[in-house]
Order: sequence, then structure tokens, then C-alpha cells
Amino acid sequence: MKGPAVNHAFGSAPSGIMEPPRVVLPDHQLFARRAARLRTLSENTPGLGEFLAFIASVVQAQQQVLETREPAWVPAAGAFDAALEHGMPPLGAQALRRDIDWQQDLAALLDALELQAGERQRPLLASVRGLSVQALDDLAEQVLDADPGDSGSRGQMPLVAAALQVAWVRLTRALPRPPERPTGDVYALCPCCGSQPVASIVHVAPERNGVRYLHCAICATEWHLERVTCTICHKGGQLHYLGLEDGDQSAFVARAEACDHCHGYLKIVPREFDAEADPLADDLASLALDLMLDEAGQYTRSGYNPFLIAGA
Repeated sequence: MKGPAVNHAFGSAPSGIMEPPRVVLPDHQLFARRAARLRTLSENTPGLGEFLAFIASVVQAQQQVLETREPAWVPAAGAFDAALEHGMPPLGAQALRRDIDWQQDLAALLDALELQAGERQRPLLASVRGLSVQALDDLAEQVLDADPGDSGSRGQMPLVAAALQVAWVRLTRALPRPPERPTGDVYALCPCCGSQPVASIVHVAPERNGVRYLHCAICATEWHLERVTCTICHKGGQLHYLGLEDGDQSAFVARAEACDHCHGYLKIVPREFDAEADPLADDLASLALDLMLDEAGQYTRSGYNPFLIAGA
């Protein structure tokens, strides 16, 4: 593990981009790109290859469901106008959870996975199919609360999380415009659905080159947060960028942006080192970094990955 100073590329402020977009909604190919990244990482991450390959198949199924399933609940015209006007998350996850038919997205997701699941995954798919509506709703509440649940249901939670992500990404695409960037005490919560980020990402696209965004764990909305700024306490000057040592660094793009002021950290994923890097995928692949930091006991993780919620 290493910890360069704040003038390292992970913490350097961008130049030449005066007014980057403050909030960026996910596009329709989000899951396809993420699945491709997960497949690459599954081949280059010893010890996690099988898990990452399975999650890649889940994410590919997400893309299929997003493209093919028509939801039963469609927001009325102007449904989000008041929230957008008053700076409130228009797609509040807990508020909408019981209104939208995300459980039908889950059923479609399981159908898609049945075509490619191996023998080891089929019992898991069957167990999720056998859950009651109430049990699924309870799991959804745990996912949205970043609650790891109990060991018996923890394996089912990524599939529930995948269905929720499909439902909320679809909803973001129904918004008439992106919301405003959050400020004040909620600057680190998603401006669309109010969820926590999974990680932050530094882009290389011309209109956002070198600009850092927080990436929502549920709806994949991104919102601008200045670099060399702690994503937890919003202070600067006491940040370290900690990563895993590797021979060619190819497998470990993500670093932990750790703050000595609040003693928290969130992963940061700079695409300048790999243009295909993805916040959720690269966060999963760098699980060993979380384990090392947890063992050291100096920093506590903020945000969460809904495909692998940490717990006892």
C-alpha cells in the first residue's frame, strides 16, 4: 500500500475546464460498458475472478432489462418539476420504492440470468425467485440503507440491488433536466435519488477532462466535487491517496482518498490511468484495499457498493 502526497495526479486540480457540467445523468449504455469492464477485471484480479465474472453477467442482464422492459408505472408529465425547482432529489429512493414496479425488473433480470448462469449460481437465482413480496421489499430497504443484512440473505442482495439500479437509471432518463448540484450538508448525497456515492471518478472526456465527480451507487448520476476536497468532511490539505502495489498497476486503478481530518475515505477512480475504468466495477476489484484499510483501523469507509455491502 502506498500514500502519495496531495500533489499526486489523484489529487491535482484540473486545468482548462472552466465550467464543467455540474450534474450528469447516466446514458443508455451505462450497464454495457460496466459489464465489459467487469469482464476485463475478472481476468486480471486474482482471487476475485469468479465473483467479478458473475457480477459482469448480472450487469449485462441489467442492460438487457433496461433496453427491453416497459415499466408499469410511468411518471406523469411534470411529476418532478416541483422537486427540481426547489432543489430536492426528484427521485428519492426510499420515497419511490413502493411506487415503482422494481420487482418486475428483478423478475426480468432473473430470466435473463437463467440463460447464462452456471450450476453454482442457479440455487441463488432460485432462492431469490422464492422470496415473498415483503421479503424482497425488506431486502430493498436494506440495500438502500447500506445495511448488510444477515449472512443468510447477503448473497441475494446484489440481485435486488441490480433491479433497483435498473429502475432508478430508467427514472433518471425520464427527468426533463438534471437537478442542481447539492450544497451544504448534503453535498455528498446524490442530487437525483439522495443515495450515497460508490466512489468518485476523474474523467478524461474533453468536456470533463481532469474533473472529479461523485458517482451514485443506485442511479449512477454523477455530480461535480472539486478535487483535493474530502468527500466526507469537505476539507482539504490532509488527504492521502492509498493504493495497492502491483507490478504494472494495470489491475488497480482505484485509490482510497483518505482524510486525516475526519479519518474517512472514499475510493477515487482516475480514468487518466485507464479510460475504461468504472467507479462501481473498479471499487469491487479493489476489495483487497478495503480489507487492508479495515485491518489497519485508521480510516473508515464512506459511501457503499450495493453489490458488496460490508458487514460483520
